[in-house]
Amino acid sequence: MTALTNDELIRYQRQLTVAGIGEKGQELLRKASVVVIGAGGLGSPVLMYLAAAGVGRIGIVDSDEISTGNLQRQILYETGDVTRPKAETAAEKLRRINPHTEALAYSVRFTEENAGGILAGYDIAVDCCDNYSTRYILCDATLKAGIPMVYGAVREFMGQASVFNYMGGPSYRDLYPEEMHLKTEDRSGPPGVMGPLPGIIGAVQACEVIKIITGAGDILSGRLLQADMLDQRIDIISL
Repeated sequence: MTALTNDELIRYQRQLTVAGIGEKGQELLRKASVVVIGAGGLGSPVLMYLAAAGVGRIGIVDSDEISTGNLQRQILYETGDVTRPKAETAAEKLRRINPHTEALAYSVRFTEENAGGILAGYDIAVDCCDNYSTRYILCDATLKAGIPMVYGAVREFMGQASVFNYMGGPSYRDLYPEEMHLKTEDRSGPPGVMGPLPGIIGAVQACEVIKIITGAGDILSGRLLQADMLDQRIDIISL
């Protein structure tokens, strides 16, 4: 006898028929907790897909407010949301997408001081950061907490995704030692990005989260997916 409700059986029917997920996998998704660091271009598709997939508890960490300049790529928001806090607005929208999902807003910047408290009680952290310093803090904090970090990054037409700190696999620092990015932090402004690109990489991140939770398929640990949408080329690089 299934532990899923009739509404869940209907809502997730197309997912339940996927090999490697099924009802057992759906129950694992319902019990899972995932925290997403950053509710912007990458965070928008990650949050929407995880809520739609039935992840039981989703934390959203972002200290920013929605601006008009976000709307070109941050598809979770609309014009009427401008000036509203991202984390709280995202949580409200996830509850409307799926009332079975508990969405928790953390309207704070992710720092060394609060990292441990925020990650406590979560199974997976998703890196949707827009700066290197926060990403290194998340790398170290997830390693200490013993949970995987699902990485994504975008710039212009290029995107990357991987899974770090997973079952003894490599960390973000193994791929990018911190000293490589020290000078980059001094750039005058954020890089440009083609609007659909965060959707592509965010969808990859959401797939990896679902796979980690359900045990389906091979995880991108020890491998880096690199997508060049200008030339329509996707490569998988061994780390």
